[in-house]
Amino acid sequence: MTTLARQLALWSTLIQSYCAHNHVFRLSLSTAASSPLFNNAAINRKLDIISIRRVLDYMISAEGDRRAEWVPTGKKRDVGNEGKSSAWIYWKRPEEWADVIHEWVDSTGQKGSVLTIYELRESDAVQSQDWVGMDEEMFRKCLDALVRRGKAQVFGTDDGAGVKFF
Repeated sequence: MTTLARQLALWSTLIQSYCAHNHVFRLSLSTAASSPLFNNAAINRKLDIISIRRVLDYMISAEGDRRAEWVPTGKKRDVGNEGKSSAWIYWKRPEEWADVIHEWVDSTGQKGSVLTIYELRESDAVQSQDWVGMDEEMFRKCLDALVRRGKAQVFGTDDGAGVKFF
């Protein structure tokens, strides 16, 4: 393993651990460089934005185990760094979150029930769950994984949308 590959792997592990510990699901490049994750004021060292992008590109790649994904901006992607302003960090992949969500629904006896996206993301019943605070777009990716497996159906598109679990 080359030195760069080892450094990228270590950064990936550090980013995933930091995000899991702090319940960070989305990393914005506009604030990342000044965050404690990439900036150590005690020793006056920080990772520059180009290096942060390089680490995230690694995490997105197969070599980096697809532990991140650039958040689509809705704009046509150009060559270069266009569209690379924030990334979802997969300390758990959407498919893994789908399993966790489905397990919670099952353990709380709510299979066959219809719950709203709001109830699943923000109600008092889920406040102790690790997915609290997850970006709605990412949460819907998790629900999409359940839909593909035939374990859920989503009705509607707004925050009041319902989800029926099987």
